[in-house]
Amino acid sequence: MDRLTVSQLSAGLRSGKFSSEELTRQSLARIEAANPSLNAFITVTGEEALTAARAADRKLASGNAGPLTGIPLAHKDIFCTAGTLTTCGSRMLANFVSPYDATVVSKLADAGVVLVGKTNMDEFAMGSSNETSYFGPVRNPWEVSRSPGGSSGGSAAAVAAGLVPAATGTDTGGSIRQPAAFTGITGFKPTYGRVSRYGMVAFASSLDQAGTLTITAEDAALLMEAMAGFDARDSTSADQAVPPYSKMLDESLAGKTIGVPREYFDDGLDPGCERAIRDALDVFSDLGAKITEVELPHLALSVPTYYIVAPAECSSNLSRYDGIRFGYRHPDARDIGELYTRTRQEGFGAEVKRRIMTGTYVLSAGYYDAYYLQAQKVRRLIRDELMRCFEDVDIVAGPTTPTPAFGLGEKIDDPVQMYLNDIYTIAVNLAGTPGISIPCGFSGTLPVGLQLIGPHFGEATLLNFAHRYQQQTDWHTKTPPPVSNDGAGE
Repeated sequence: MDRLTVSQLSAGLRSGKFSSEELTRQSLARIEAANPSLNAFITVTGEEALTAARAADRKLASGNAGPLTGIPLAHKDIFCTAGTLTTCGSRMLANFVSPYDATVVSKLADAGVVLVGKTNMDEFAMGSSNETSYFGPVRNPWEVSRSPGGSSGGSAAAVAAGLVPAATGTDTGGSIRQPAAFTGITGFKPTYGRVSRYGMVAFASSLDQAGTLTITAEDAALLMEAMAGFDARDSTSADQAVPPYSKMLDESLAGKTIGVPREYFDDGLDPGCERAIRDALDVFSDLGAKITEVELPHLALSVPTYYIVAPAECSSNLSRYDGIRFGYRHPDARDIGELYTRTRQEGFGAEVKRRIMTGTYVLSAGYYDAYYLQAQKVRRLIRDELMRCFEDVDIVAGPTTPTPAFGLGEKIDDPVQMYLNDIYTIAVNLAGTPGISIPCGFSGTLPVGLQLIGPHFGEATLLNFAHRYQQQTDWHTKTPPPVSNDGAGE
């Protein structure tokens, strides 16, 4: 059962080769052994998981099980989960137990998955290295001195290390795709609105999108069939039918066109990453796809645009954490002003406070027009530019990140360098389009991710391209060395 995909596990459960309880016990044992080194989980729901697994086994025995019934899964700790801690990696919510389930949580539960725990993350999803968590950094299973990426680094590390076969994540500027690239797995961010945001704690409301971290694109397709769909409780939810993604994975790529932006291949791209990307494009050529160069001249503006829009939205969304209604509360305030000040000063970490202050500034009187309004205009330029590409190509391809995983502590004191790590992923969020990162090789001993970008609601096309690539290569089958419980690879 080691390192089997969701699809393989589903087949094994249906044939009676093993039970959901066996899978769940194995997953819990792996978490217990590896989490002291990786710090991938904040909460482990052991007893609840075993109860759910036994219920799944009864359903499997009755013959009424779906493809996800009995599959162990972890949720990023940003999804509200009834009766379970939902911390968002922050002191502000370190003791918050949600009274309800996020739509993603309830839909996957209805599909029969077994929740084994909640994964560590950058605080309120703000970070690219998983070092801003109140609960400490997550470590990359490929090399524990390196970052697994952020903010969904806990989910990525858990899947890469074989603790769970799949996990959920959220992507605001690359927070699913970048960790997937750093850890050698598949990270899928669907179109904005395709998956409900209800019960997903907000960072930047016009950018946040739930998605998946899995071993393969086929697994992502199976999860998407359960997660996606209209939700009346989410005003941004798209009222569109959900295609049978898992049944649309074997279409020929002959005659399809892949656009490769020349702006991706600049001096900032690691040579090992570039080689892996070029080699991956050759595989697509062998599959019959045409490779053509395209231009995204405003790509370089995506980072400054994002770091105006996202902080502005976060300053608004995080204003609710005031010590009055829920979350951390400073215990000895003399008046309401001190209560607000001390609660937010002590409850939030440095990166969250930095973004709140930036966002408040760009929204303030006298600066709104100069910063926020201009950023929204540039955002539209970036979106329109990408949409024009899709008039001539089926997908856009390139590197997910400019380098492989960097060392923990290497960029944490230099926010600009940290932010630049998202230069290839942010445009997807600004435009609201789907994107996927799949492993395509190594730079040295570290995985490299290939990013594929599609038009709005082009998930089926993206998953098909990714699946066909994975049928021809074995990069997604590569596993990191075993991790001991003292923080060193065995």
